[in-house]
Amino acid sequence: MPRSKNNKRPSVKKRAAGSGSKEGKKSANRHAGAEKRKSELPEKRKRQYKHILESEKKEGRPVKTAKRIAMATVNKTRRKKGEAKSTKKGSAKK
Repeated sequence: MPRSKNNKRPSVKKRAAGSGSKEGKKSANRHAGAEKRKSELPEKRKRQYKHILESEKKEGRPVKTAKRIAMATVNKTRRKKGEAKSTKKGSAKK
């Protein structure tokens, strides 16, 4: 691309957030069942989730990130203890 007289790069137009982007829709659908799965957990795992969530918030993490970390940790524990329906390759053996 030809440069202007001041030798700066030509500006690139940025898309506005949510303007036809499929990324937002994918992530919303991907996590849609998390709340449902959480409600199906045994009381022990619900308490574990709540404890981890509060701990992550206290560390200053955003709520969305804290929820993701808490659920991932609960799922990891369930896999290790054999409480989950299926195991992830390699992670349950440690």
